[in-house]
Amino acid sequence: MDLRNIHTPVLLERCVELLTPALTHEGAVLVDATLGMGGHTEAFLERIPGLHVIGLDRDPDALALAGERLARFAARLPPVHTVYDGIAEAVASAGYPHVDGILFDLGVSSLQLDRAERGFAYAKDAPLDMRMDPTTGPTAADVIATFSEGELRRIFERYGDEKLGGRYARAIIAERESAPITSSAHLVRVLTAATPGALLGQGHPAKRVFQALRIEVNGELAALDAAIPATMGTLRVGGRIVVMSYQSLEDRIVKQDFAAAVASTAPAGLPVELPEHAPRFRLLVKGAELADQAERERNSRAIPVRLRAAERLREDGPADNAAATRAAAPKRTAAPKRGAAPKHGATPKTGGRQRGAQ
Repeated sequence: MDLRNIHTPVLLERCVELLTPALTHEGAVLVDATLGMGGHTEAFLERIPGLHVIGLDRDPDALALAGERLARFAARLPPVHTVYDGIAEAVASAGYPHVDGILFDLGVSSLQLDRAERGFAYAKDAPLDMRMDPTTGPTAADVIATFSEGELRRIFERYGDEKLGGRYARAIIAERESAPITSSAHLVRVLTAATPGALLGQGHPAKRVFQALRIEVNGELAALDAAIPATMGTLRVGGRIVVMSYQSLEDRIVKQDFAAAVASTAPAGLPVELPEHAPRFRLLVKGAELADQAERERNSRAIPVRLRAAERLREDGPADNAAATRAAAPKRTAAPKRGAAPKHGATPKTGGRQRGAQ
């Protein structure tokens, strides 16, 4: 199987353009936080002799395929089985005090979508699994079987922006009283039956529910919320980070973390900005960059991508540590709507990758 023929890395040339200036010196280290099938990493290793890449992924199948594809670079590519919020630990374990570049390609991978047995695709019948690391943690079927109506409604509305979340939650509760819902086809039938006829032609009724289940099962937003600040802390001065996200909840987290990193920490009313209060990073692109029309036509998985990038300007100081402590309270995702159930217990942390299409 030639992996180059079964997937196309999203925004490959743009990622290379943005990260390469930080990677050309001797001994440079890049962290691919979402290794997947190795498309982005392969390009960097081919084009930059001497570059070392720490490749992270939570999916053992993806690590195995990437290892096969990148076998000729084995001496420069230590693969690590971890969630991307384990980047700082992975970097330290590899013996590096800091890194020069970081790449995130978030969301579900081509591999996970294309293998029906993983249960990510609502168009293919399969067991309701959806775990990015299939060796550990609860499945989507477990969530469907054990969550209360309020909890199901919460995740459908919060993680899928599903306006029929309450209706779908009630339908699932009613159905599981007569038969367990363990396959994607069964869940699609329940959702379709619960959808008002006038809305059936307005997109697939399972699209947002499947997204919400995937995010819940894999603890994606919690992992990302922890990963971005920790990851930025591993960059040397002059190092760069590129993040590609594929839905608004992910992009909001990245946007907020980048905004905090490029802001001054000077107290209000201070007549001058001291060096220790200056921004720690600068943005490399304005706002979120999208794929151009040519790439969107060539690679459909590039259609929703939003790319953000930043460069480190200085080391952290005491003022930054104090600001980080003040900002450590939970944030980011919107609060549950009135009447929604409290958040269910977090999914246990396991090994690492999530992505749009690499």
